[in-house]
Amino acid sequence: MKKLLTLFMACSMILLLSGNFIYAQDGDAEASSDTTATEEVASEPEPAPAPEPEPEPEEEATTQELVKRYFIEGDWRFMGIVLFCLILGLAICIERIISLNLASTNANRLLKKVEGALQDNDLDRAKEICRSTRGPVADIFYQGLDRADDGIDIVEKSIVSYGSVQMGRLERGLVWIGLLIALAPMLGFMGTVIGMIFAFDSIEKAGDISPSLVAGGIKVALLTTVFGLIVAIILQIFYNYIVSKIDSIVNTMEDASISLVDLLVKYNVAKR
Repeated sequence: MKKLLTLFMACSMILLLSGNFIYAQDGDAEASSDTTATEEVASEPEPAPAPEPEPEPEEEATTQELVKRYFIEGDWRFMGIVLFCLILGLAICIERIISLNLASTNANRLLKKVEGALQDNDLDRAKEICRSTRGPVADIFYQGLDRADDGIDIVEKSIVSYGSVQMGRLERGLVWIGLLIALAPMLGFMGTVIGMIFAFDSIEKAGDISPSLVAGGIKVALLTTVFGLIVAIILQIFYNYIVSKIDSIVNTMEDASISLVDLLVKYNVAKR
């Protein structure tokens, strides 16, 4: 037993000493490698300084920035008037579009309700249906039903007369939109002419025709024309939409009016 214990201790001592010897050799090897690497780094020539990075190109200006810059370059006295035309024209167009959308009525549904009341020989209920319905079609129906006792001829005349009144209400504001459409490019042309006069005046004072002076003056002068044409194009698109909407409502009014007259004759509400 003692021999085994002595042999075990001897083996342990040998393993411990051998481990220390290997660790010492590894440390010497690492130290020598570090020294060699340091000498190699010291012996290598210093790297050349890195070239300075080239300046990055300026980012392209956004559309909003371009519009703002050109608006300032085009002389605010003329560009402001053109901008006022755009704002006023858009305000009128938006008001007209909202009004026309509210004036749109489902004529077929209204005719069915009125026909149901006329079938029951209840003229007052038919009037109340028209009075509680919004839109020019319902107003024309009420005027026709209100004069049903006077005969069908009076009803037709009343429908035609009140239809003209409703059509005038629908077309309200179109004159001003057309005026702004014509006025915006005219103001732009006026700004261009005045800008060209200023450019030639600068050339006369300088006593020499400089390309930069001429080009800059002409560019500034033409900006008002460009903005005037843009405003006219935008307002023209809204104008055509409004006109088409009015035509649709008027056609609906005419068809519904004819149907109402037929119902009055059919149910003997108005006699010829």
